[in-house]
Amino acid sequence: MATTTIQLSTDLKHTLEGMKLHPRETFNDVLERVLEDLRELDEKTKTEIEDARREIRAGKYLTSDQVRKAMGF
Repeated sequence: MATTTIQLSTDLKHTLEGMKLHPRETFNDVLERVLEDLRELDEKTKTEIEDARREIRAGKYLTSDQVRKAMGF
């Protein structure tokens, strides 16, 4: 992997530090996760999201209270 230096504002650096999943995670890893979230969803994922939306509109879901009750909490 090639290495380069970039300039970040102090605020952006603090923001990226706050996005780390663990203290030793690199900014490269943080940025890769962010970029992955921005990439286009594949067709399978789009279909699954639309299926879930249809189920919600049809009332086929449980509230968190219903789940807690069913689990005995």
